[in-house]
Amino acid sequence: MKNNYLLLLILVCIAIFFVNLDAIVVNIMEARNFATAREMITLDNWIFTTLNNEPRYEKPPLPTWLTAISMMLFGMKSLFALRLPAAIMGSLVVIFIYKLGVKITSEKKYSFIAGLIASTSFYILYSGRDGQWDIHTHAWMVLAIYFMYRLFTRSAGQYVNAILAGIFIGCSFLSKGPVSMYALMLPFLIAFPIAFRFFEPRRLLKPIGLMLLMALIVAAPWSLYVYYFDTSAVSRITDKETGRWLDYNVRPFYYYWSFVIQSGLWTIPAFVALLYPYLKDRVFDKPAYKFTLIWTLASVILLSIIPEKKSRYLLPVLIPMALNTAFYIEYLFRSFAGLKWKEKWVVYFNFGLIALIGVVFPIAAFWYFQNDLSQIWPWLGMTSICLLVIGCLMLYFLYRERFKPVFYLSIGFIISIIFFGLPMANKVEINPDYQSIAAVDSYIERKPMPVYEFRGFTPEIIWEFGQPIETLWNGQKYRVPGEQEFLVLATRDESEELKEVFKDFEISKLEEIDMNRTDNTHRERLFRFLYLIKKPTK
Repeated sequence: MKNNYLLLLILVCIAIFFVNLDAIVVNIMEARNFATAREMITLDNWIFTTLNNEPRYEKPPLPTWLTAISMMLFGMKSLFALRLPAAIMGSLVVIFIYKLGVKITSEKKYSFIAGLIASTSFYILYSGRDGQWDIHTHAWMVLAIYFMYRLFTRSAGQYVNAILAGIFIGCSFLSKGPVSMYALMLPFLIAFPIAFRFFEPRRLLKPIGLMLLMALIVAAPWSLYVYYFDTSAVSRITDKETGRWLDYNVRPFYYYWSFVIQSGLWTIPAFVALLYPYLKDRVFDKPAYKFTLIWTLASVILLSIIPEKKSRYLLPVLIPMALNTAFYIEYLFRSFAGLKWKEKWVVYFNFGLIALIGVVFPIAAFWYFQNDLSQIWPWLGMTSICLLVIGCLMLYFLYRERFKPVFYLSIGFIISIIFFGLPMANKVEINPDYQSIAAVDSYIERKPMPVYEFRGFTPEIIWEFGQPIETLWNGQKYRVPGEQEFLVLATRDESEELKEVFKDFEISKLEEIDMNRTDNTHRERLFRFLYLIKKPTK
């Protein structure tokens, strides 16, 4: 096992991406995606994808197809099944970072370090445990880049590598459009010829042409088919999405300059690894280090050009940055004991801080969660023991100037939180006024009647309700249902308008639906009044 790095990395991926996968409640992005997958099954909308039975073509369907298949295999209500495709994709990202590292440097230990850094980098870890589609598009692209690298550097098997690279590029596009082509593949294509002088594109014209053809064959049919048969909806959605890239969530060019923070645990090592003048003569493979550095920085610069910016859009940056950071960690493996203090203090500060958190955690956690101890004490106790032991061991090995066990204990720190800390997430700060949308079912069971949303729907409510809820507002006016009695969901702000629209009807408020699970935050979009509306009797 000691030198079987790939097997060890697979076991780490299982621990990080698959354990307690159902511990966290469904968020808004997941609710959209899961509801779309469910409607594929229940409404047979496999091509013309929908959310709340309305066209949803903003996102290509490959991740939704995979999620729907998982739902059919393991159950529609299993959060583990719903997040399983993302966990598999997160694991593929880590495994192929390792395999790409081996191709670039021929060093398995370095590549193993890169894989461990990737698996515990915050946004890769989070995305691999969350049912959103970013991890899908970038996972397929990492596979494509691996075979592109083989295509560029090997004379044998060119057409096989070209076909596989093209298929995976197409799958990436079919997951979230051209996002990863721009943020991950294009920076790779910029960095490769700069770092490796042996790149000869002329001899690769035919294989590259085949690669592009395969990508087109995989990526284009769904988009063309939907556009041909539902042109108006596609045009409307395309105009909306194009506008969002230009005027929605606009941030300044320098917004991403703190990108190393998104790696979480590795923030300081990732920053040091970017200091080319310092590290260039300390790494074991200077061209490969130069390649990962340029790839990382090119990705950040290209993302910075786009006006719309969100922290999670930095996910593709973390992929080359894991490879880049591994050069610094590998250098510490070789040289830490013999370094001067001016180089060591950064290591002591970064990993000493992690160790200190582990040592202090038991006291701080028992004080902070003292009102919830009856609900969480087994998990809190196990988390405290693990982090305390890991923290003490990290301090001991730092004192002994043995960096390798300190690094591996940092991975154990994250795994301990996933194993024992995550189960506490749904057991603390519970909202005493929580009321699920499932409360509507009790009224429908007593007397069957339709349910409507007054003006707009919320993905989490649609997901938990289990089926689409028709909206009365059509964008221009409110539709008055033809039924004698019906139920309507409305927010606080919409209630007065509802009473005005149905002023000639009998209106009764039945319930307050509050799907805010914790009492420390309140999102108004998760709150509804449930009204029973009856037509007046003649």
